[in-house]
Amino acid sequence: MTFELQTLAQTTQFGRILGELAQPGDVICLEGDLGAGKTTLTQAVADGLGVAAESYVTSPSFAILHEYMGRLPLYHFDFYRLGDSVEVEEQGFADYFFMEGLCVIEWPALARDLLPLLHLRIRLTLVPQISPGDPPASEGPAAADHPPRRVELTGSLQLDGFTSLLADRLKTAGIL
Repeated sequence: MTFELQTLAQTTQFGRILGELAQPGDVICLEGDLGAGKTTLTQAVADGLGVAAESYVTSPSFAILHEYMGRLPLYHFDFYRLGDSVEVEEQGFADYFFMEGLCVIEWPALARDLLPLLHLRIRLTLVPQISPGDPPASEGPAAADHPPRRVELTGSLQLDGFTSLLADRLKTAGIL
């Protein structure tokens, strides 16, 4: 499934829906360049799980793992700074993939061979919005905007009929 998130509100709604549909043992892999919105999406997933607002979700770039309590535990990983899958395994992070919480993994490529067969892969790509005469993205008010993101979904979560349920919820939210 491929679609675009035009606004921050749509990105937030998408993440909330994922959090609401998540089941114990689900794994969501987030791929995309720096600034593509992986942590923003994870914040919205946490909201959908009922993680308390005072448990502000931040990127675990230096800690590698942050844990949050909601309807399900949220295990938020960022493997950007790890060397290889051996390091993921040696530090015990692969064990979390089979626990009763929801794992959200930023930069999951290193763990690809350790993931459960059933997992959701989300690739976020910024959609260029350049028109003749526009200032460069680093200048002016356009820099403060939330540019659209293309979302490519493959795989699934464990919920029966997940893809259909997700599509229905996205249509209701005006995203599809």
